[in-house]
Amino acid sequence: MSQTDSAATRTPDSAAPPAPLADADAAALAKGGRTNFLGFLLRLVARLPFLYFAGRWYGPEAVGRFAFAVLVIELVAQLATLGLKRGLAEQLSAPGADHRIVVWDGMFVAFLASAAGSAILFAFPQLMFPAGDVAGWDRWMATTVFAIAGADIALAACAYRYDIGATVRARSVVEPWVISFAAFGFAFYSLRDGLILSYAAAMIATFFTALVPMVRHYGGPGVWRPHPAQLISLARRNAPLAAADAIEWGTRRLDLFILGQFTSPAIYGIYYMAQQVASLPQKLKTSFEPILGPVITRNLAEKRLGAVAAQVSQVGFWIIAAQAGVALALGIPGEAVMGLVGPEFVSGTTALAFLLAAEVVAATAVVSEAALVYVARHRNLVISLATLALQAALSVALILVARSMGLAPIHYAAAVALALMLALGFASVAKAWLLARILHAPVNSLRWALVWATAGAAILGWGATKLPEWAELLFGIPFILGIYGWLIWTRGFGPADRALFRKHPEPAEAPAG
Repeated sequence: MSQTDSAATRTPDSAAPPAPLADADAAALAKGGRTNFLGFLLRLVARLPFLYFAGRWYGPEAVGRFAFAVLVIELVAQLATLGLKRGLAEQLSAPGADHRIVVWDGMFVAFLASAAGSAILFAFPQLMFPAGDVAGWDRWMATTVFAIAGADIALAACAYRYDIGATVRARSVVEPWVISFAAFGFAFYSLRDGLILSYAAAMIATFFTALVPMVRHYGGPGVWRPHPAQLISLARRNAPLAAADAIEWGTRRLDLFILGQFTSPAIYGIYYMAQQVASLPQKLKTSFEPILGPVITRNLAEKRLGAVAAQVSQVGFWIIAAQAGVALALGIPGEAVMGLVGPEFVSGTTALAFLLAAEVVAATAVVSEAALVYVARHRNLVISLATLALQAALSVALILVARSMGLAPIHYAAAVALALMLALGFASVAKAWLLARILHAPVNSLRWALVWATAGAAILGWGATKLPEWAELLFGIPFILGIYGWLIWTRGFGPADRALFRKHPEPAEAPAG
């Protein structure tokens, strides 16, 4: 057992937190959730043009080629952050920490790791484009690694100061709109390279959008100089967290990788687009991550373990309730949604349904891990590894079953999506159980109201599928969301839940360091 694990386990839970502290935490979580939910809606609207252009103009094969390149680039960028997306809050919360030095140390470490990763991809572009057709701008895609890693760290630093608006501007306004407009413009330049160039433009724009508020909060590097000993210690201390981040990221990309070994680029492209549609509700989970980390680290530092359990359960319910509604709204008229991307993509509707369900069952694992990375990072890592192994085994097994039954290759896409859903369900149960044991308090984000609201929206929403496709999208989706929202509000939300929609006094800003 790690030293961190032992300390957390031995610490007796204190009494309930004083009311002002609990109210401040609730205010911070609710304000961050409201802000990021607005960001989710903005991102949803902005992302749709990209999906349309990519599907209708570029086609499944170009999308598949682009998707695999992004898969590799984002993996390298994920590793280059060295776990600082979540670990930075812990470093900033340390007694006597100089916040400006901590932040710029983190950026410098990410730069070094990104430089190493970019050099490897630049030298071996076949890692990004395994088909071997490397030409044009392909090799230069490697240089986007630091923009991705740097933006993650800059936004984590802003979140510590409760500046969630920085994340909304970067991730929900700049990134999706730039990639959408760029996909439109670059289509006239090259249908081969347009998607890749669009992605690079969006990542670079996002990085600078995140960097500006970070500098405003912490200042520029100024007289800062690298501290080799501290940097080495930082990298070593964050190794388990970096591994957990990479594994969590891997569970969302392993399906793409395995599918790519069994199918053509066209099938891969169809699945990728289904995954992009399903990832829209996934952003609801990340809505709370920036603000949940700082709140948890402060409560853990003050030994208020019961408060952590309550916050994880509360936020978990908020996320599941919101995700289930979005999943129903996109899943029930799934054929119409995929048809909007392009008629060739309608065959991915079954995969879309499983992917949307996977996002809902994964919510408990995500919020539980937000606390486990601080109190049981090694055991959390073991569960994450087990989840990844289970997903891999189920994916291959289900594909082989589909092949033995003589099913078309498009069914392999549904097989890997089902495997992802089952593996994430395992992770949610295991991580919630472990966190409850460590905190000596129940961690449960599920409520019966979710069942009634889901059943009601599904039954009534089924009628929307009888409408023409345009009406199904225009009227069916709002109708399903409306029915679900009314049921969950009246049957599931109590006074504490409705705090998410109430204005609170501004939470106190983190000390300047």
